[in-house]
Amino acid sequence: MRELLRIEELALAALAVFLFRFLGYAWWWLAVLFLAPDVSMIGYAAGPKVGAFTYNLVHHKAVAVAVYIAGYFASSHPVQLAGVVMLAHSSADRVLGYGLKYTDSFKHTHLGTI
Repeated sequence: MRELLRIEELALAALAVFLFRFLGYAWWWLAVLFLAPDVSMIGYAAGPKVGAFTYNLVHHKAVAVAVYIAGYFASSHPVQLAGVVMLAHSSADRVLGYGLKYTDSFKHTHLGTI
């Protein structure tokens, strides 16, 4: 089952790259911004509850899709880019075994312990 879920996440990351293609940005933008969602880990400086909230907010794929759709309807390529980056990053994280965080520890995720 774990491998099946990784394949699904890989497909979502590929979808994000596919959507990125239509935004008209140079490919290096995706590479440069790919790790930007990890800035959300700074919330852990305020403790594990705040950290889990900020991390999960930025790494939740429904939020990424909502950001992308908002950018689409607002005709804003930068907002669409943010959604695509969030989706690509979050899906790649899941492929590597990094899941959404529980409030007790950064290492305690919905996919197990890191």
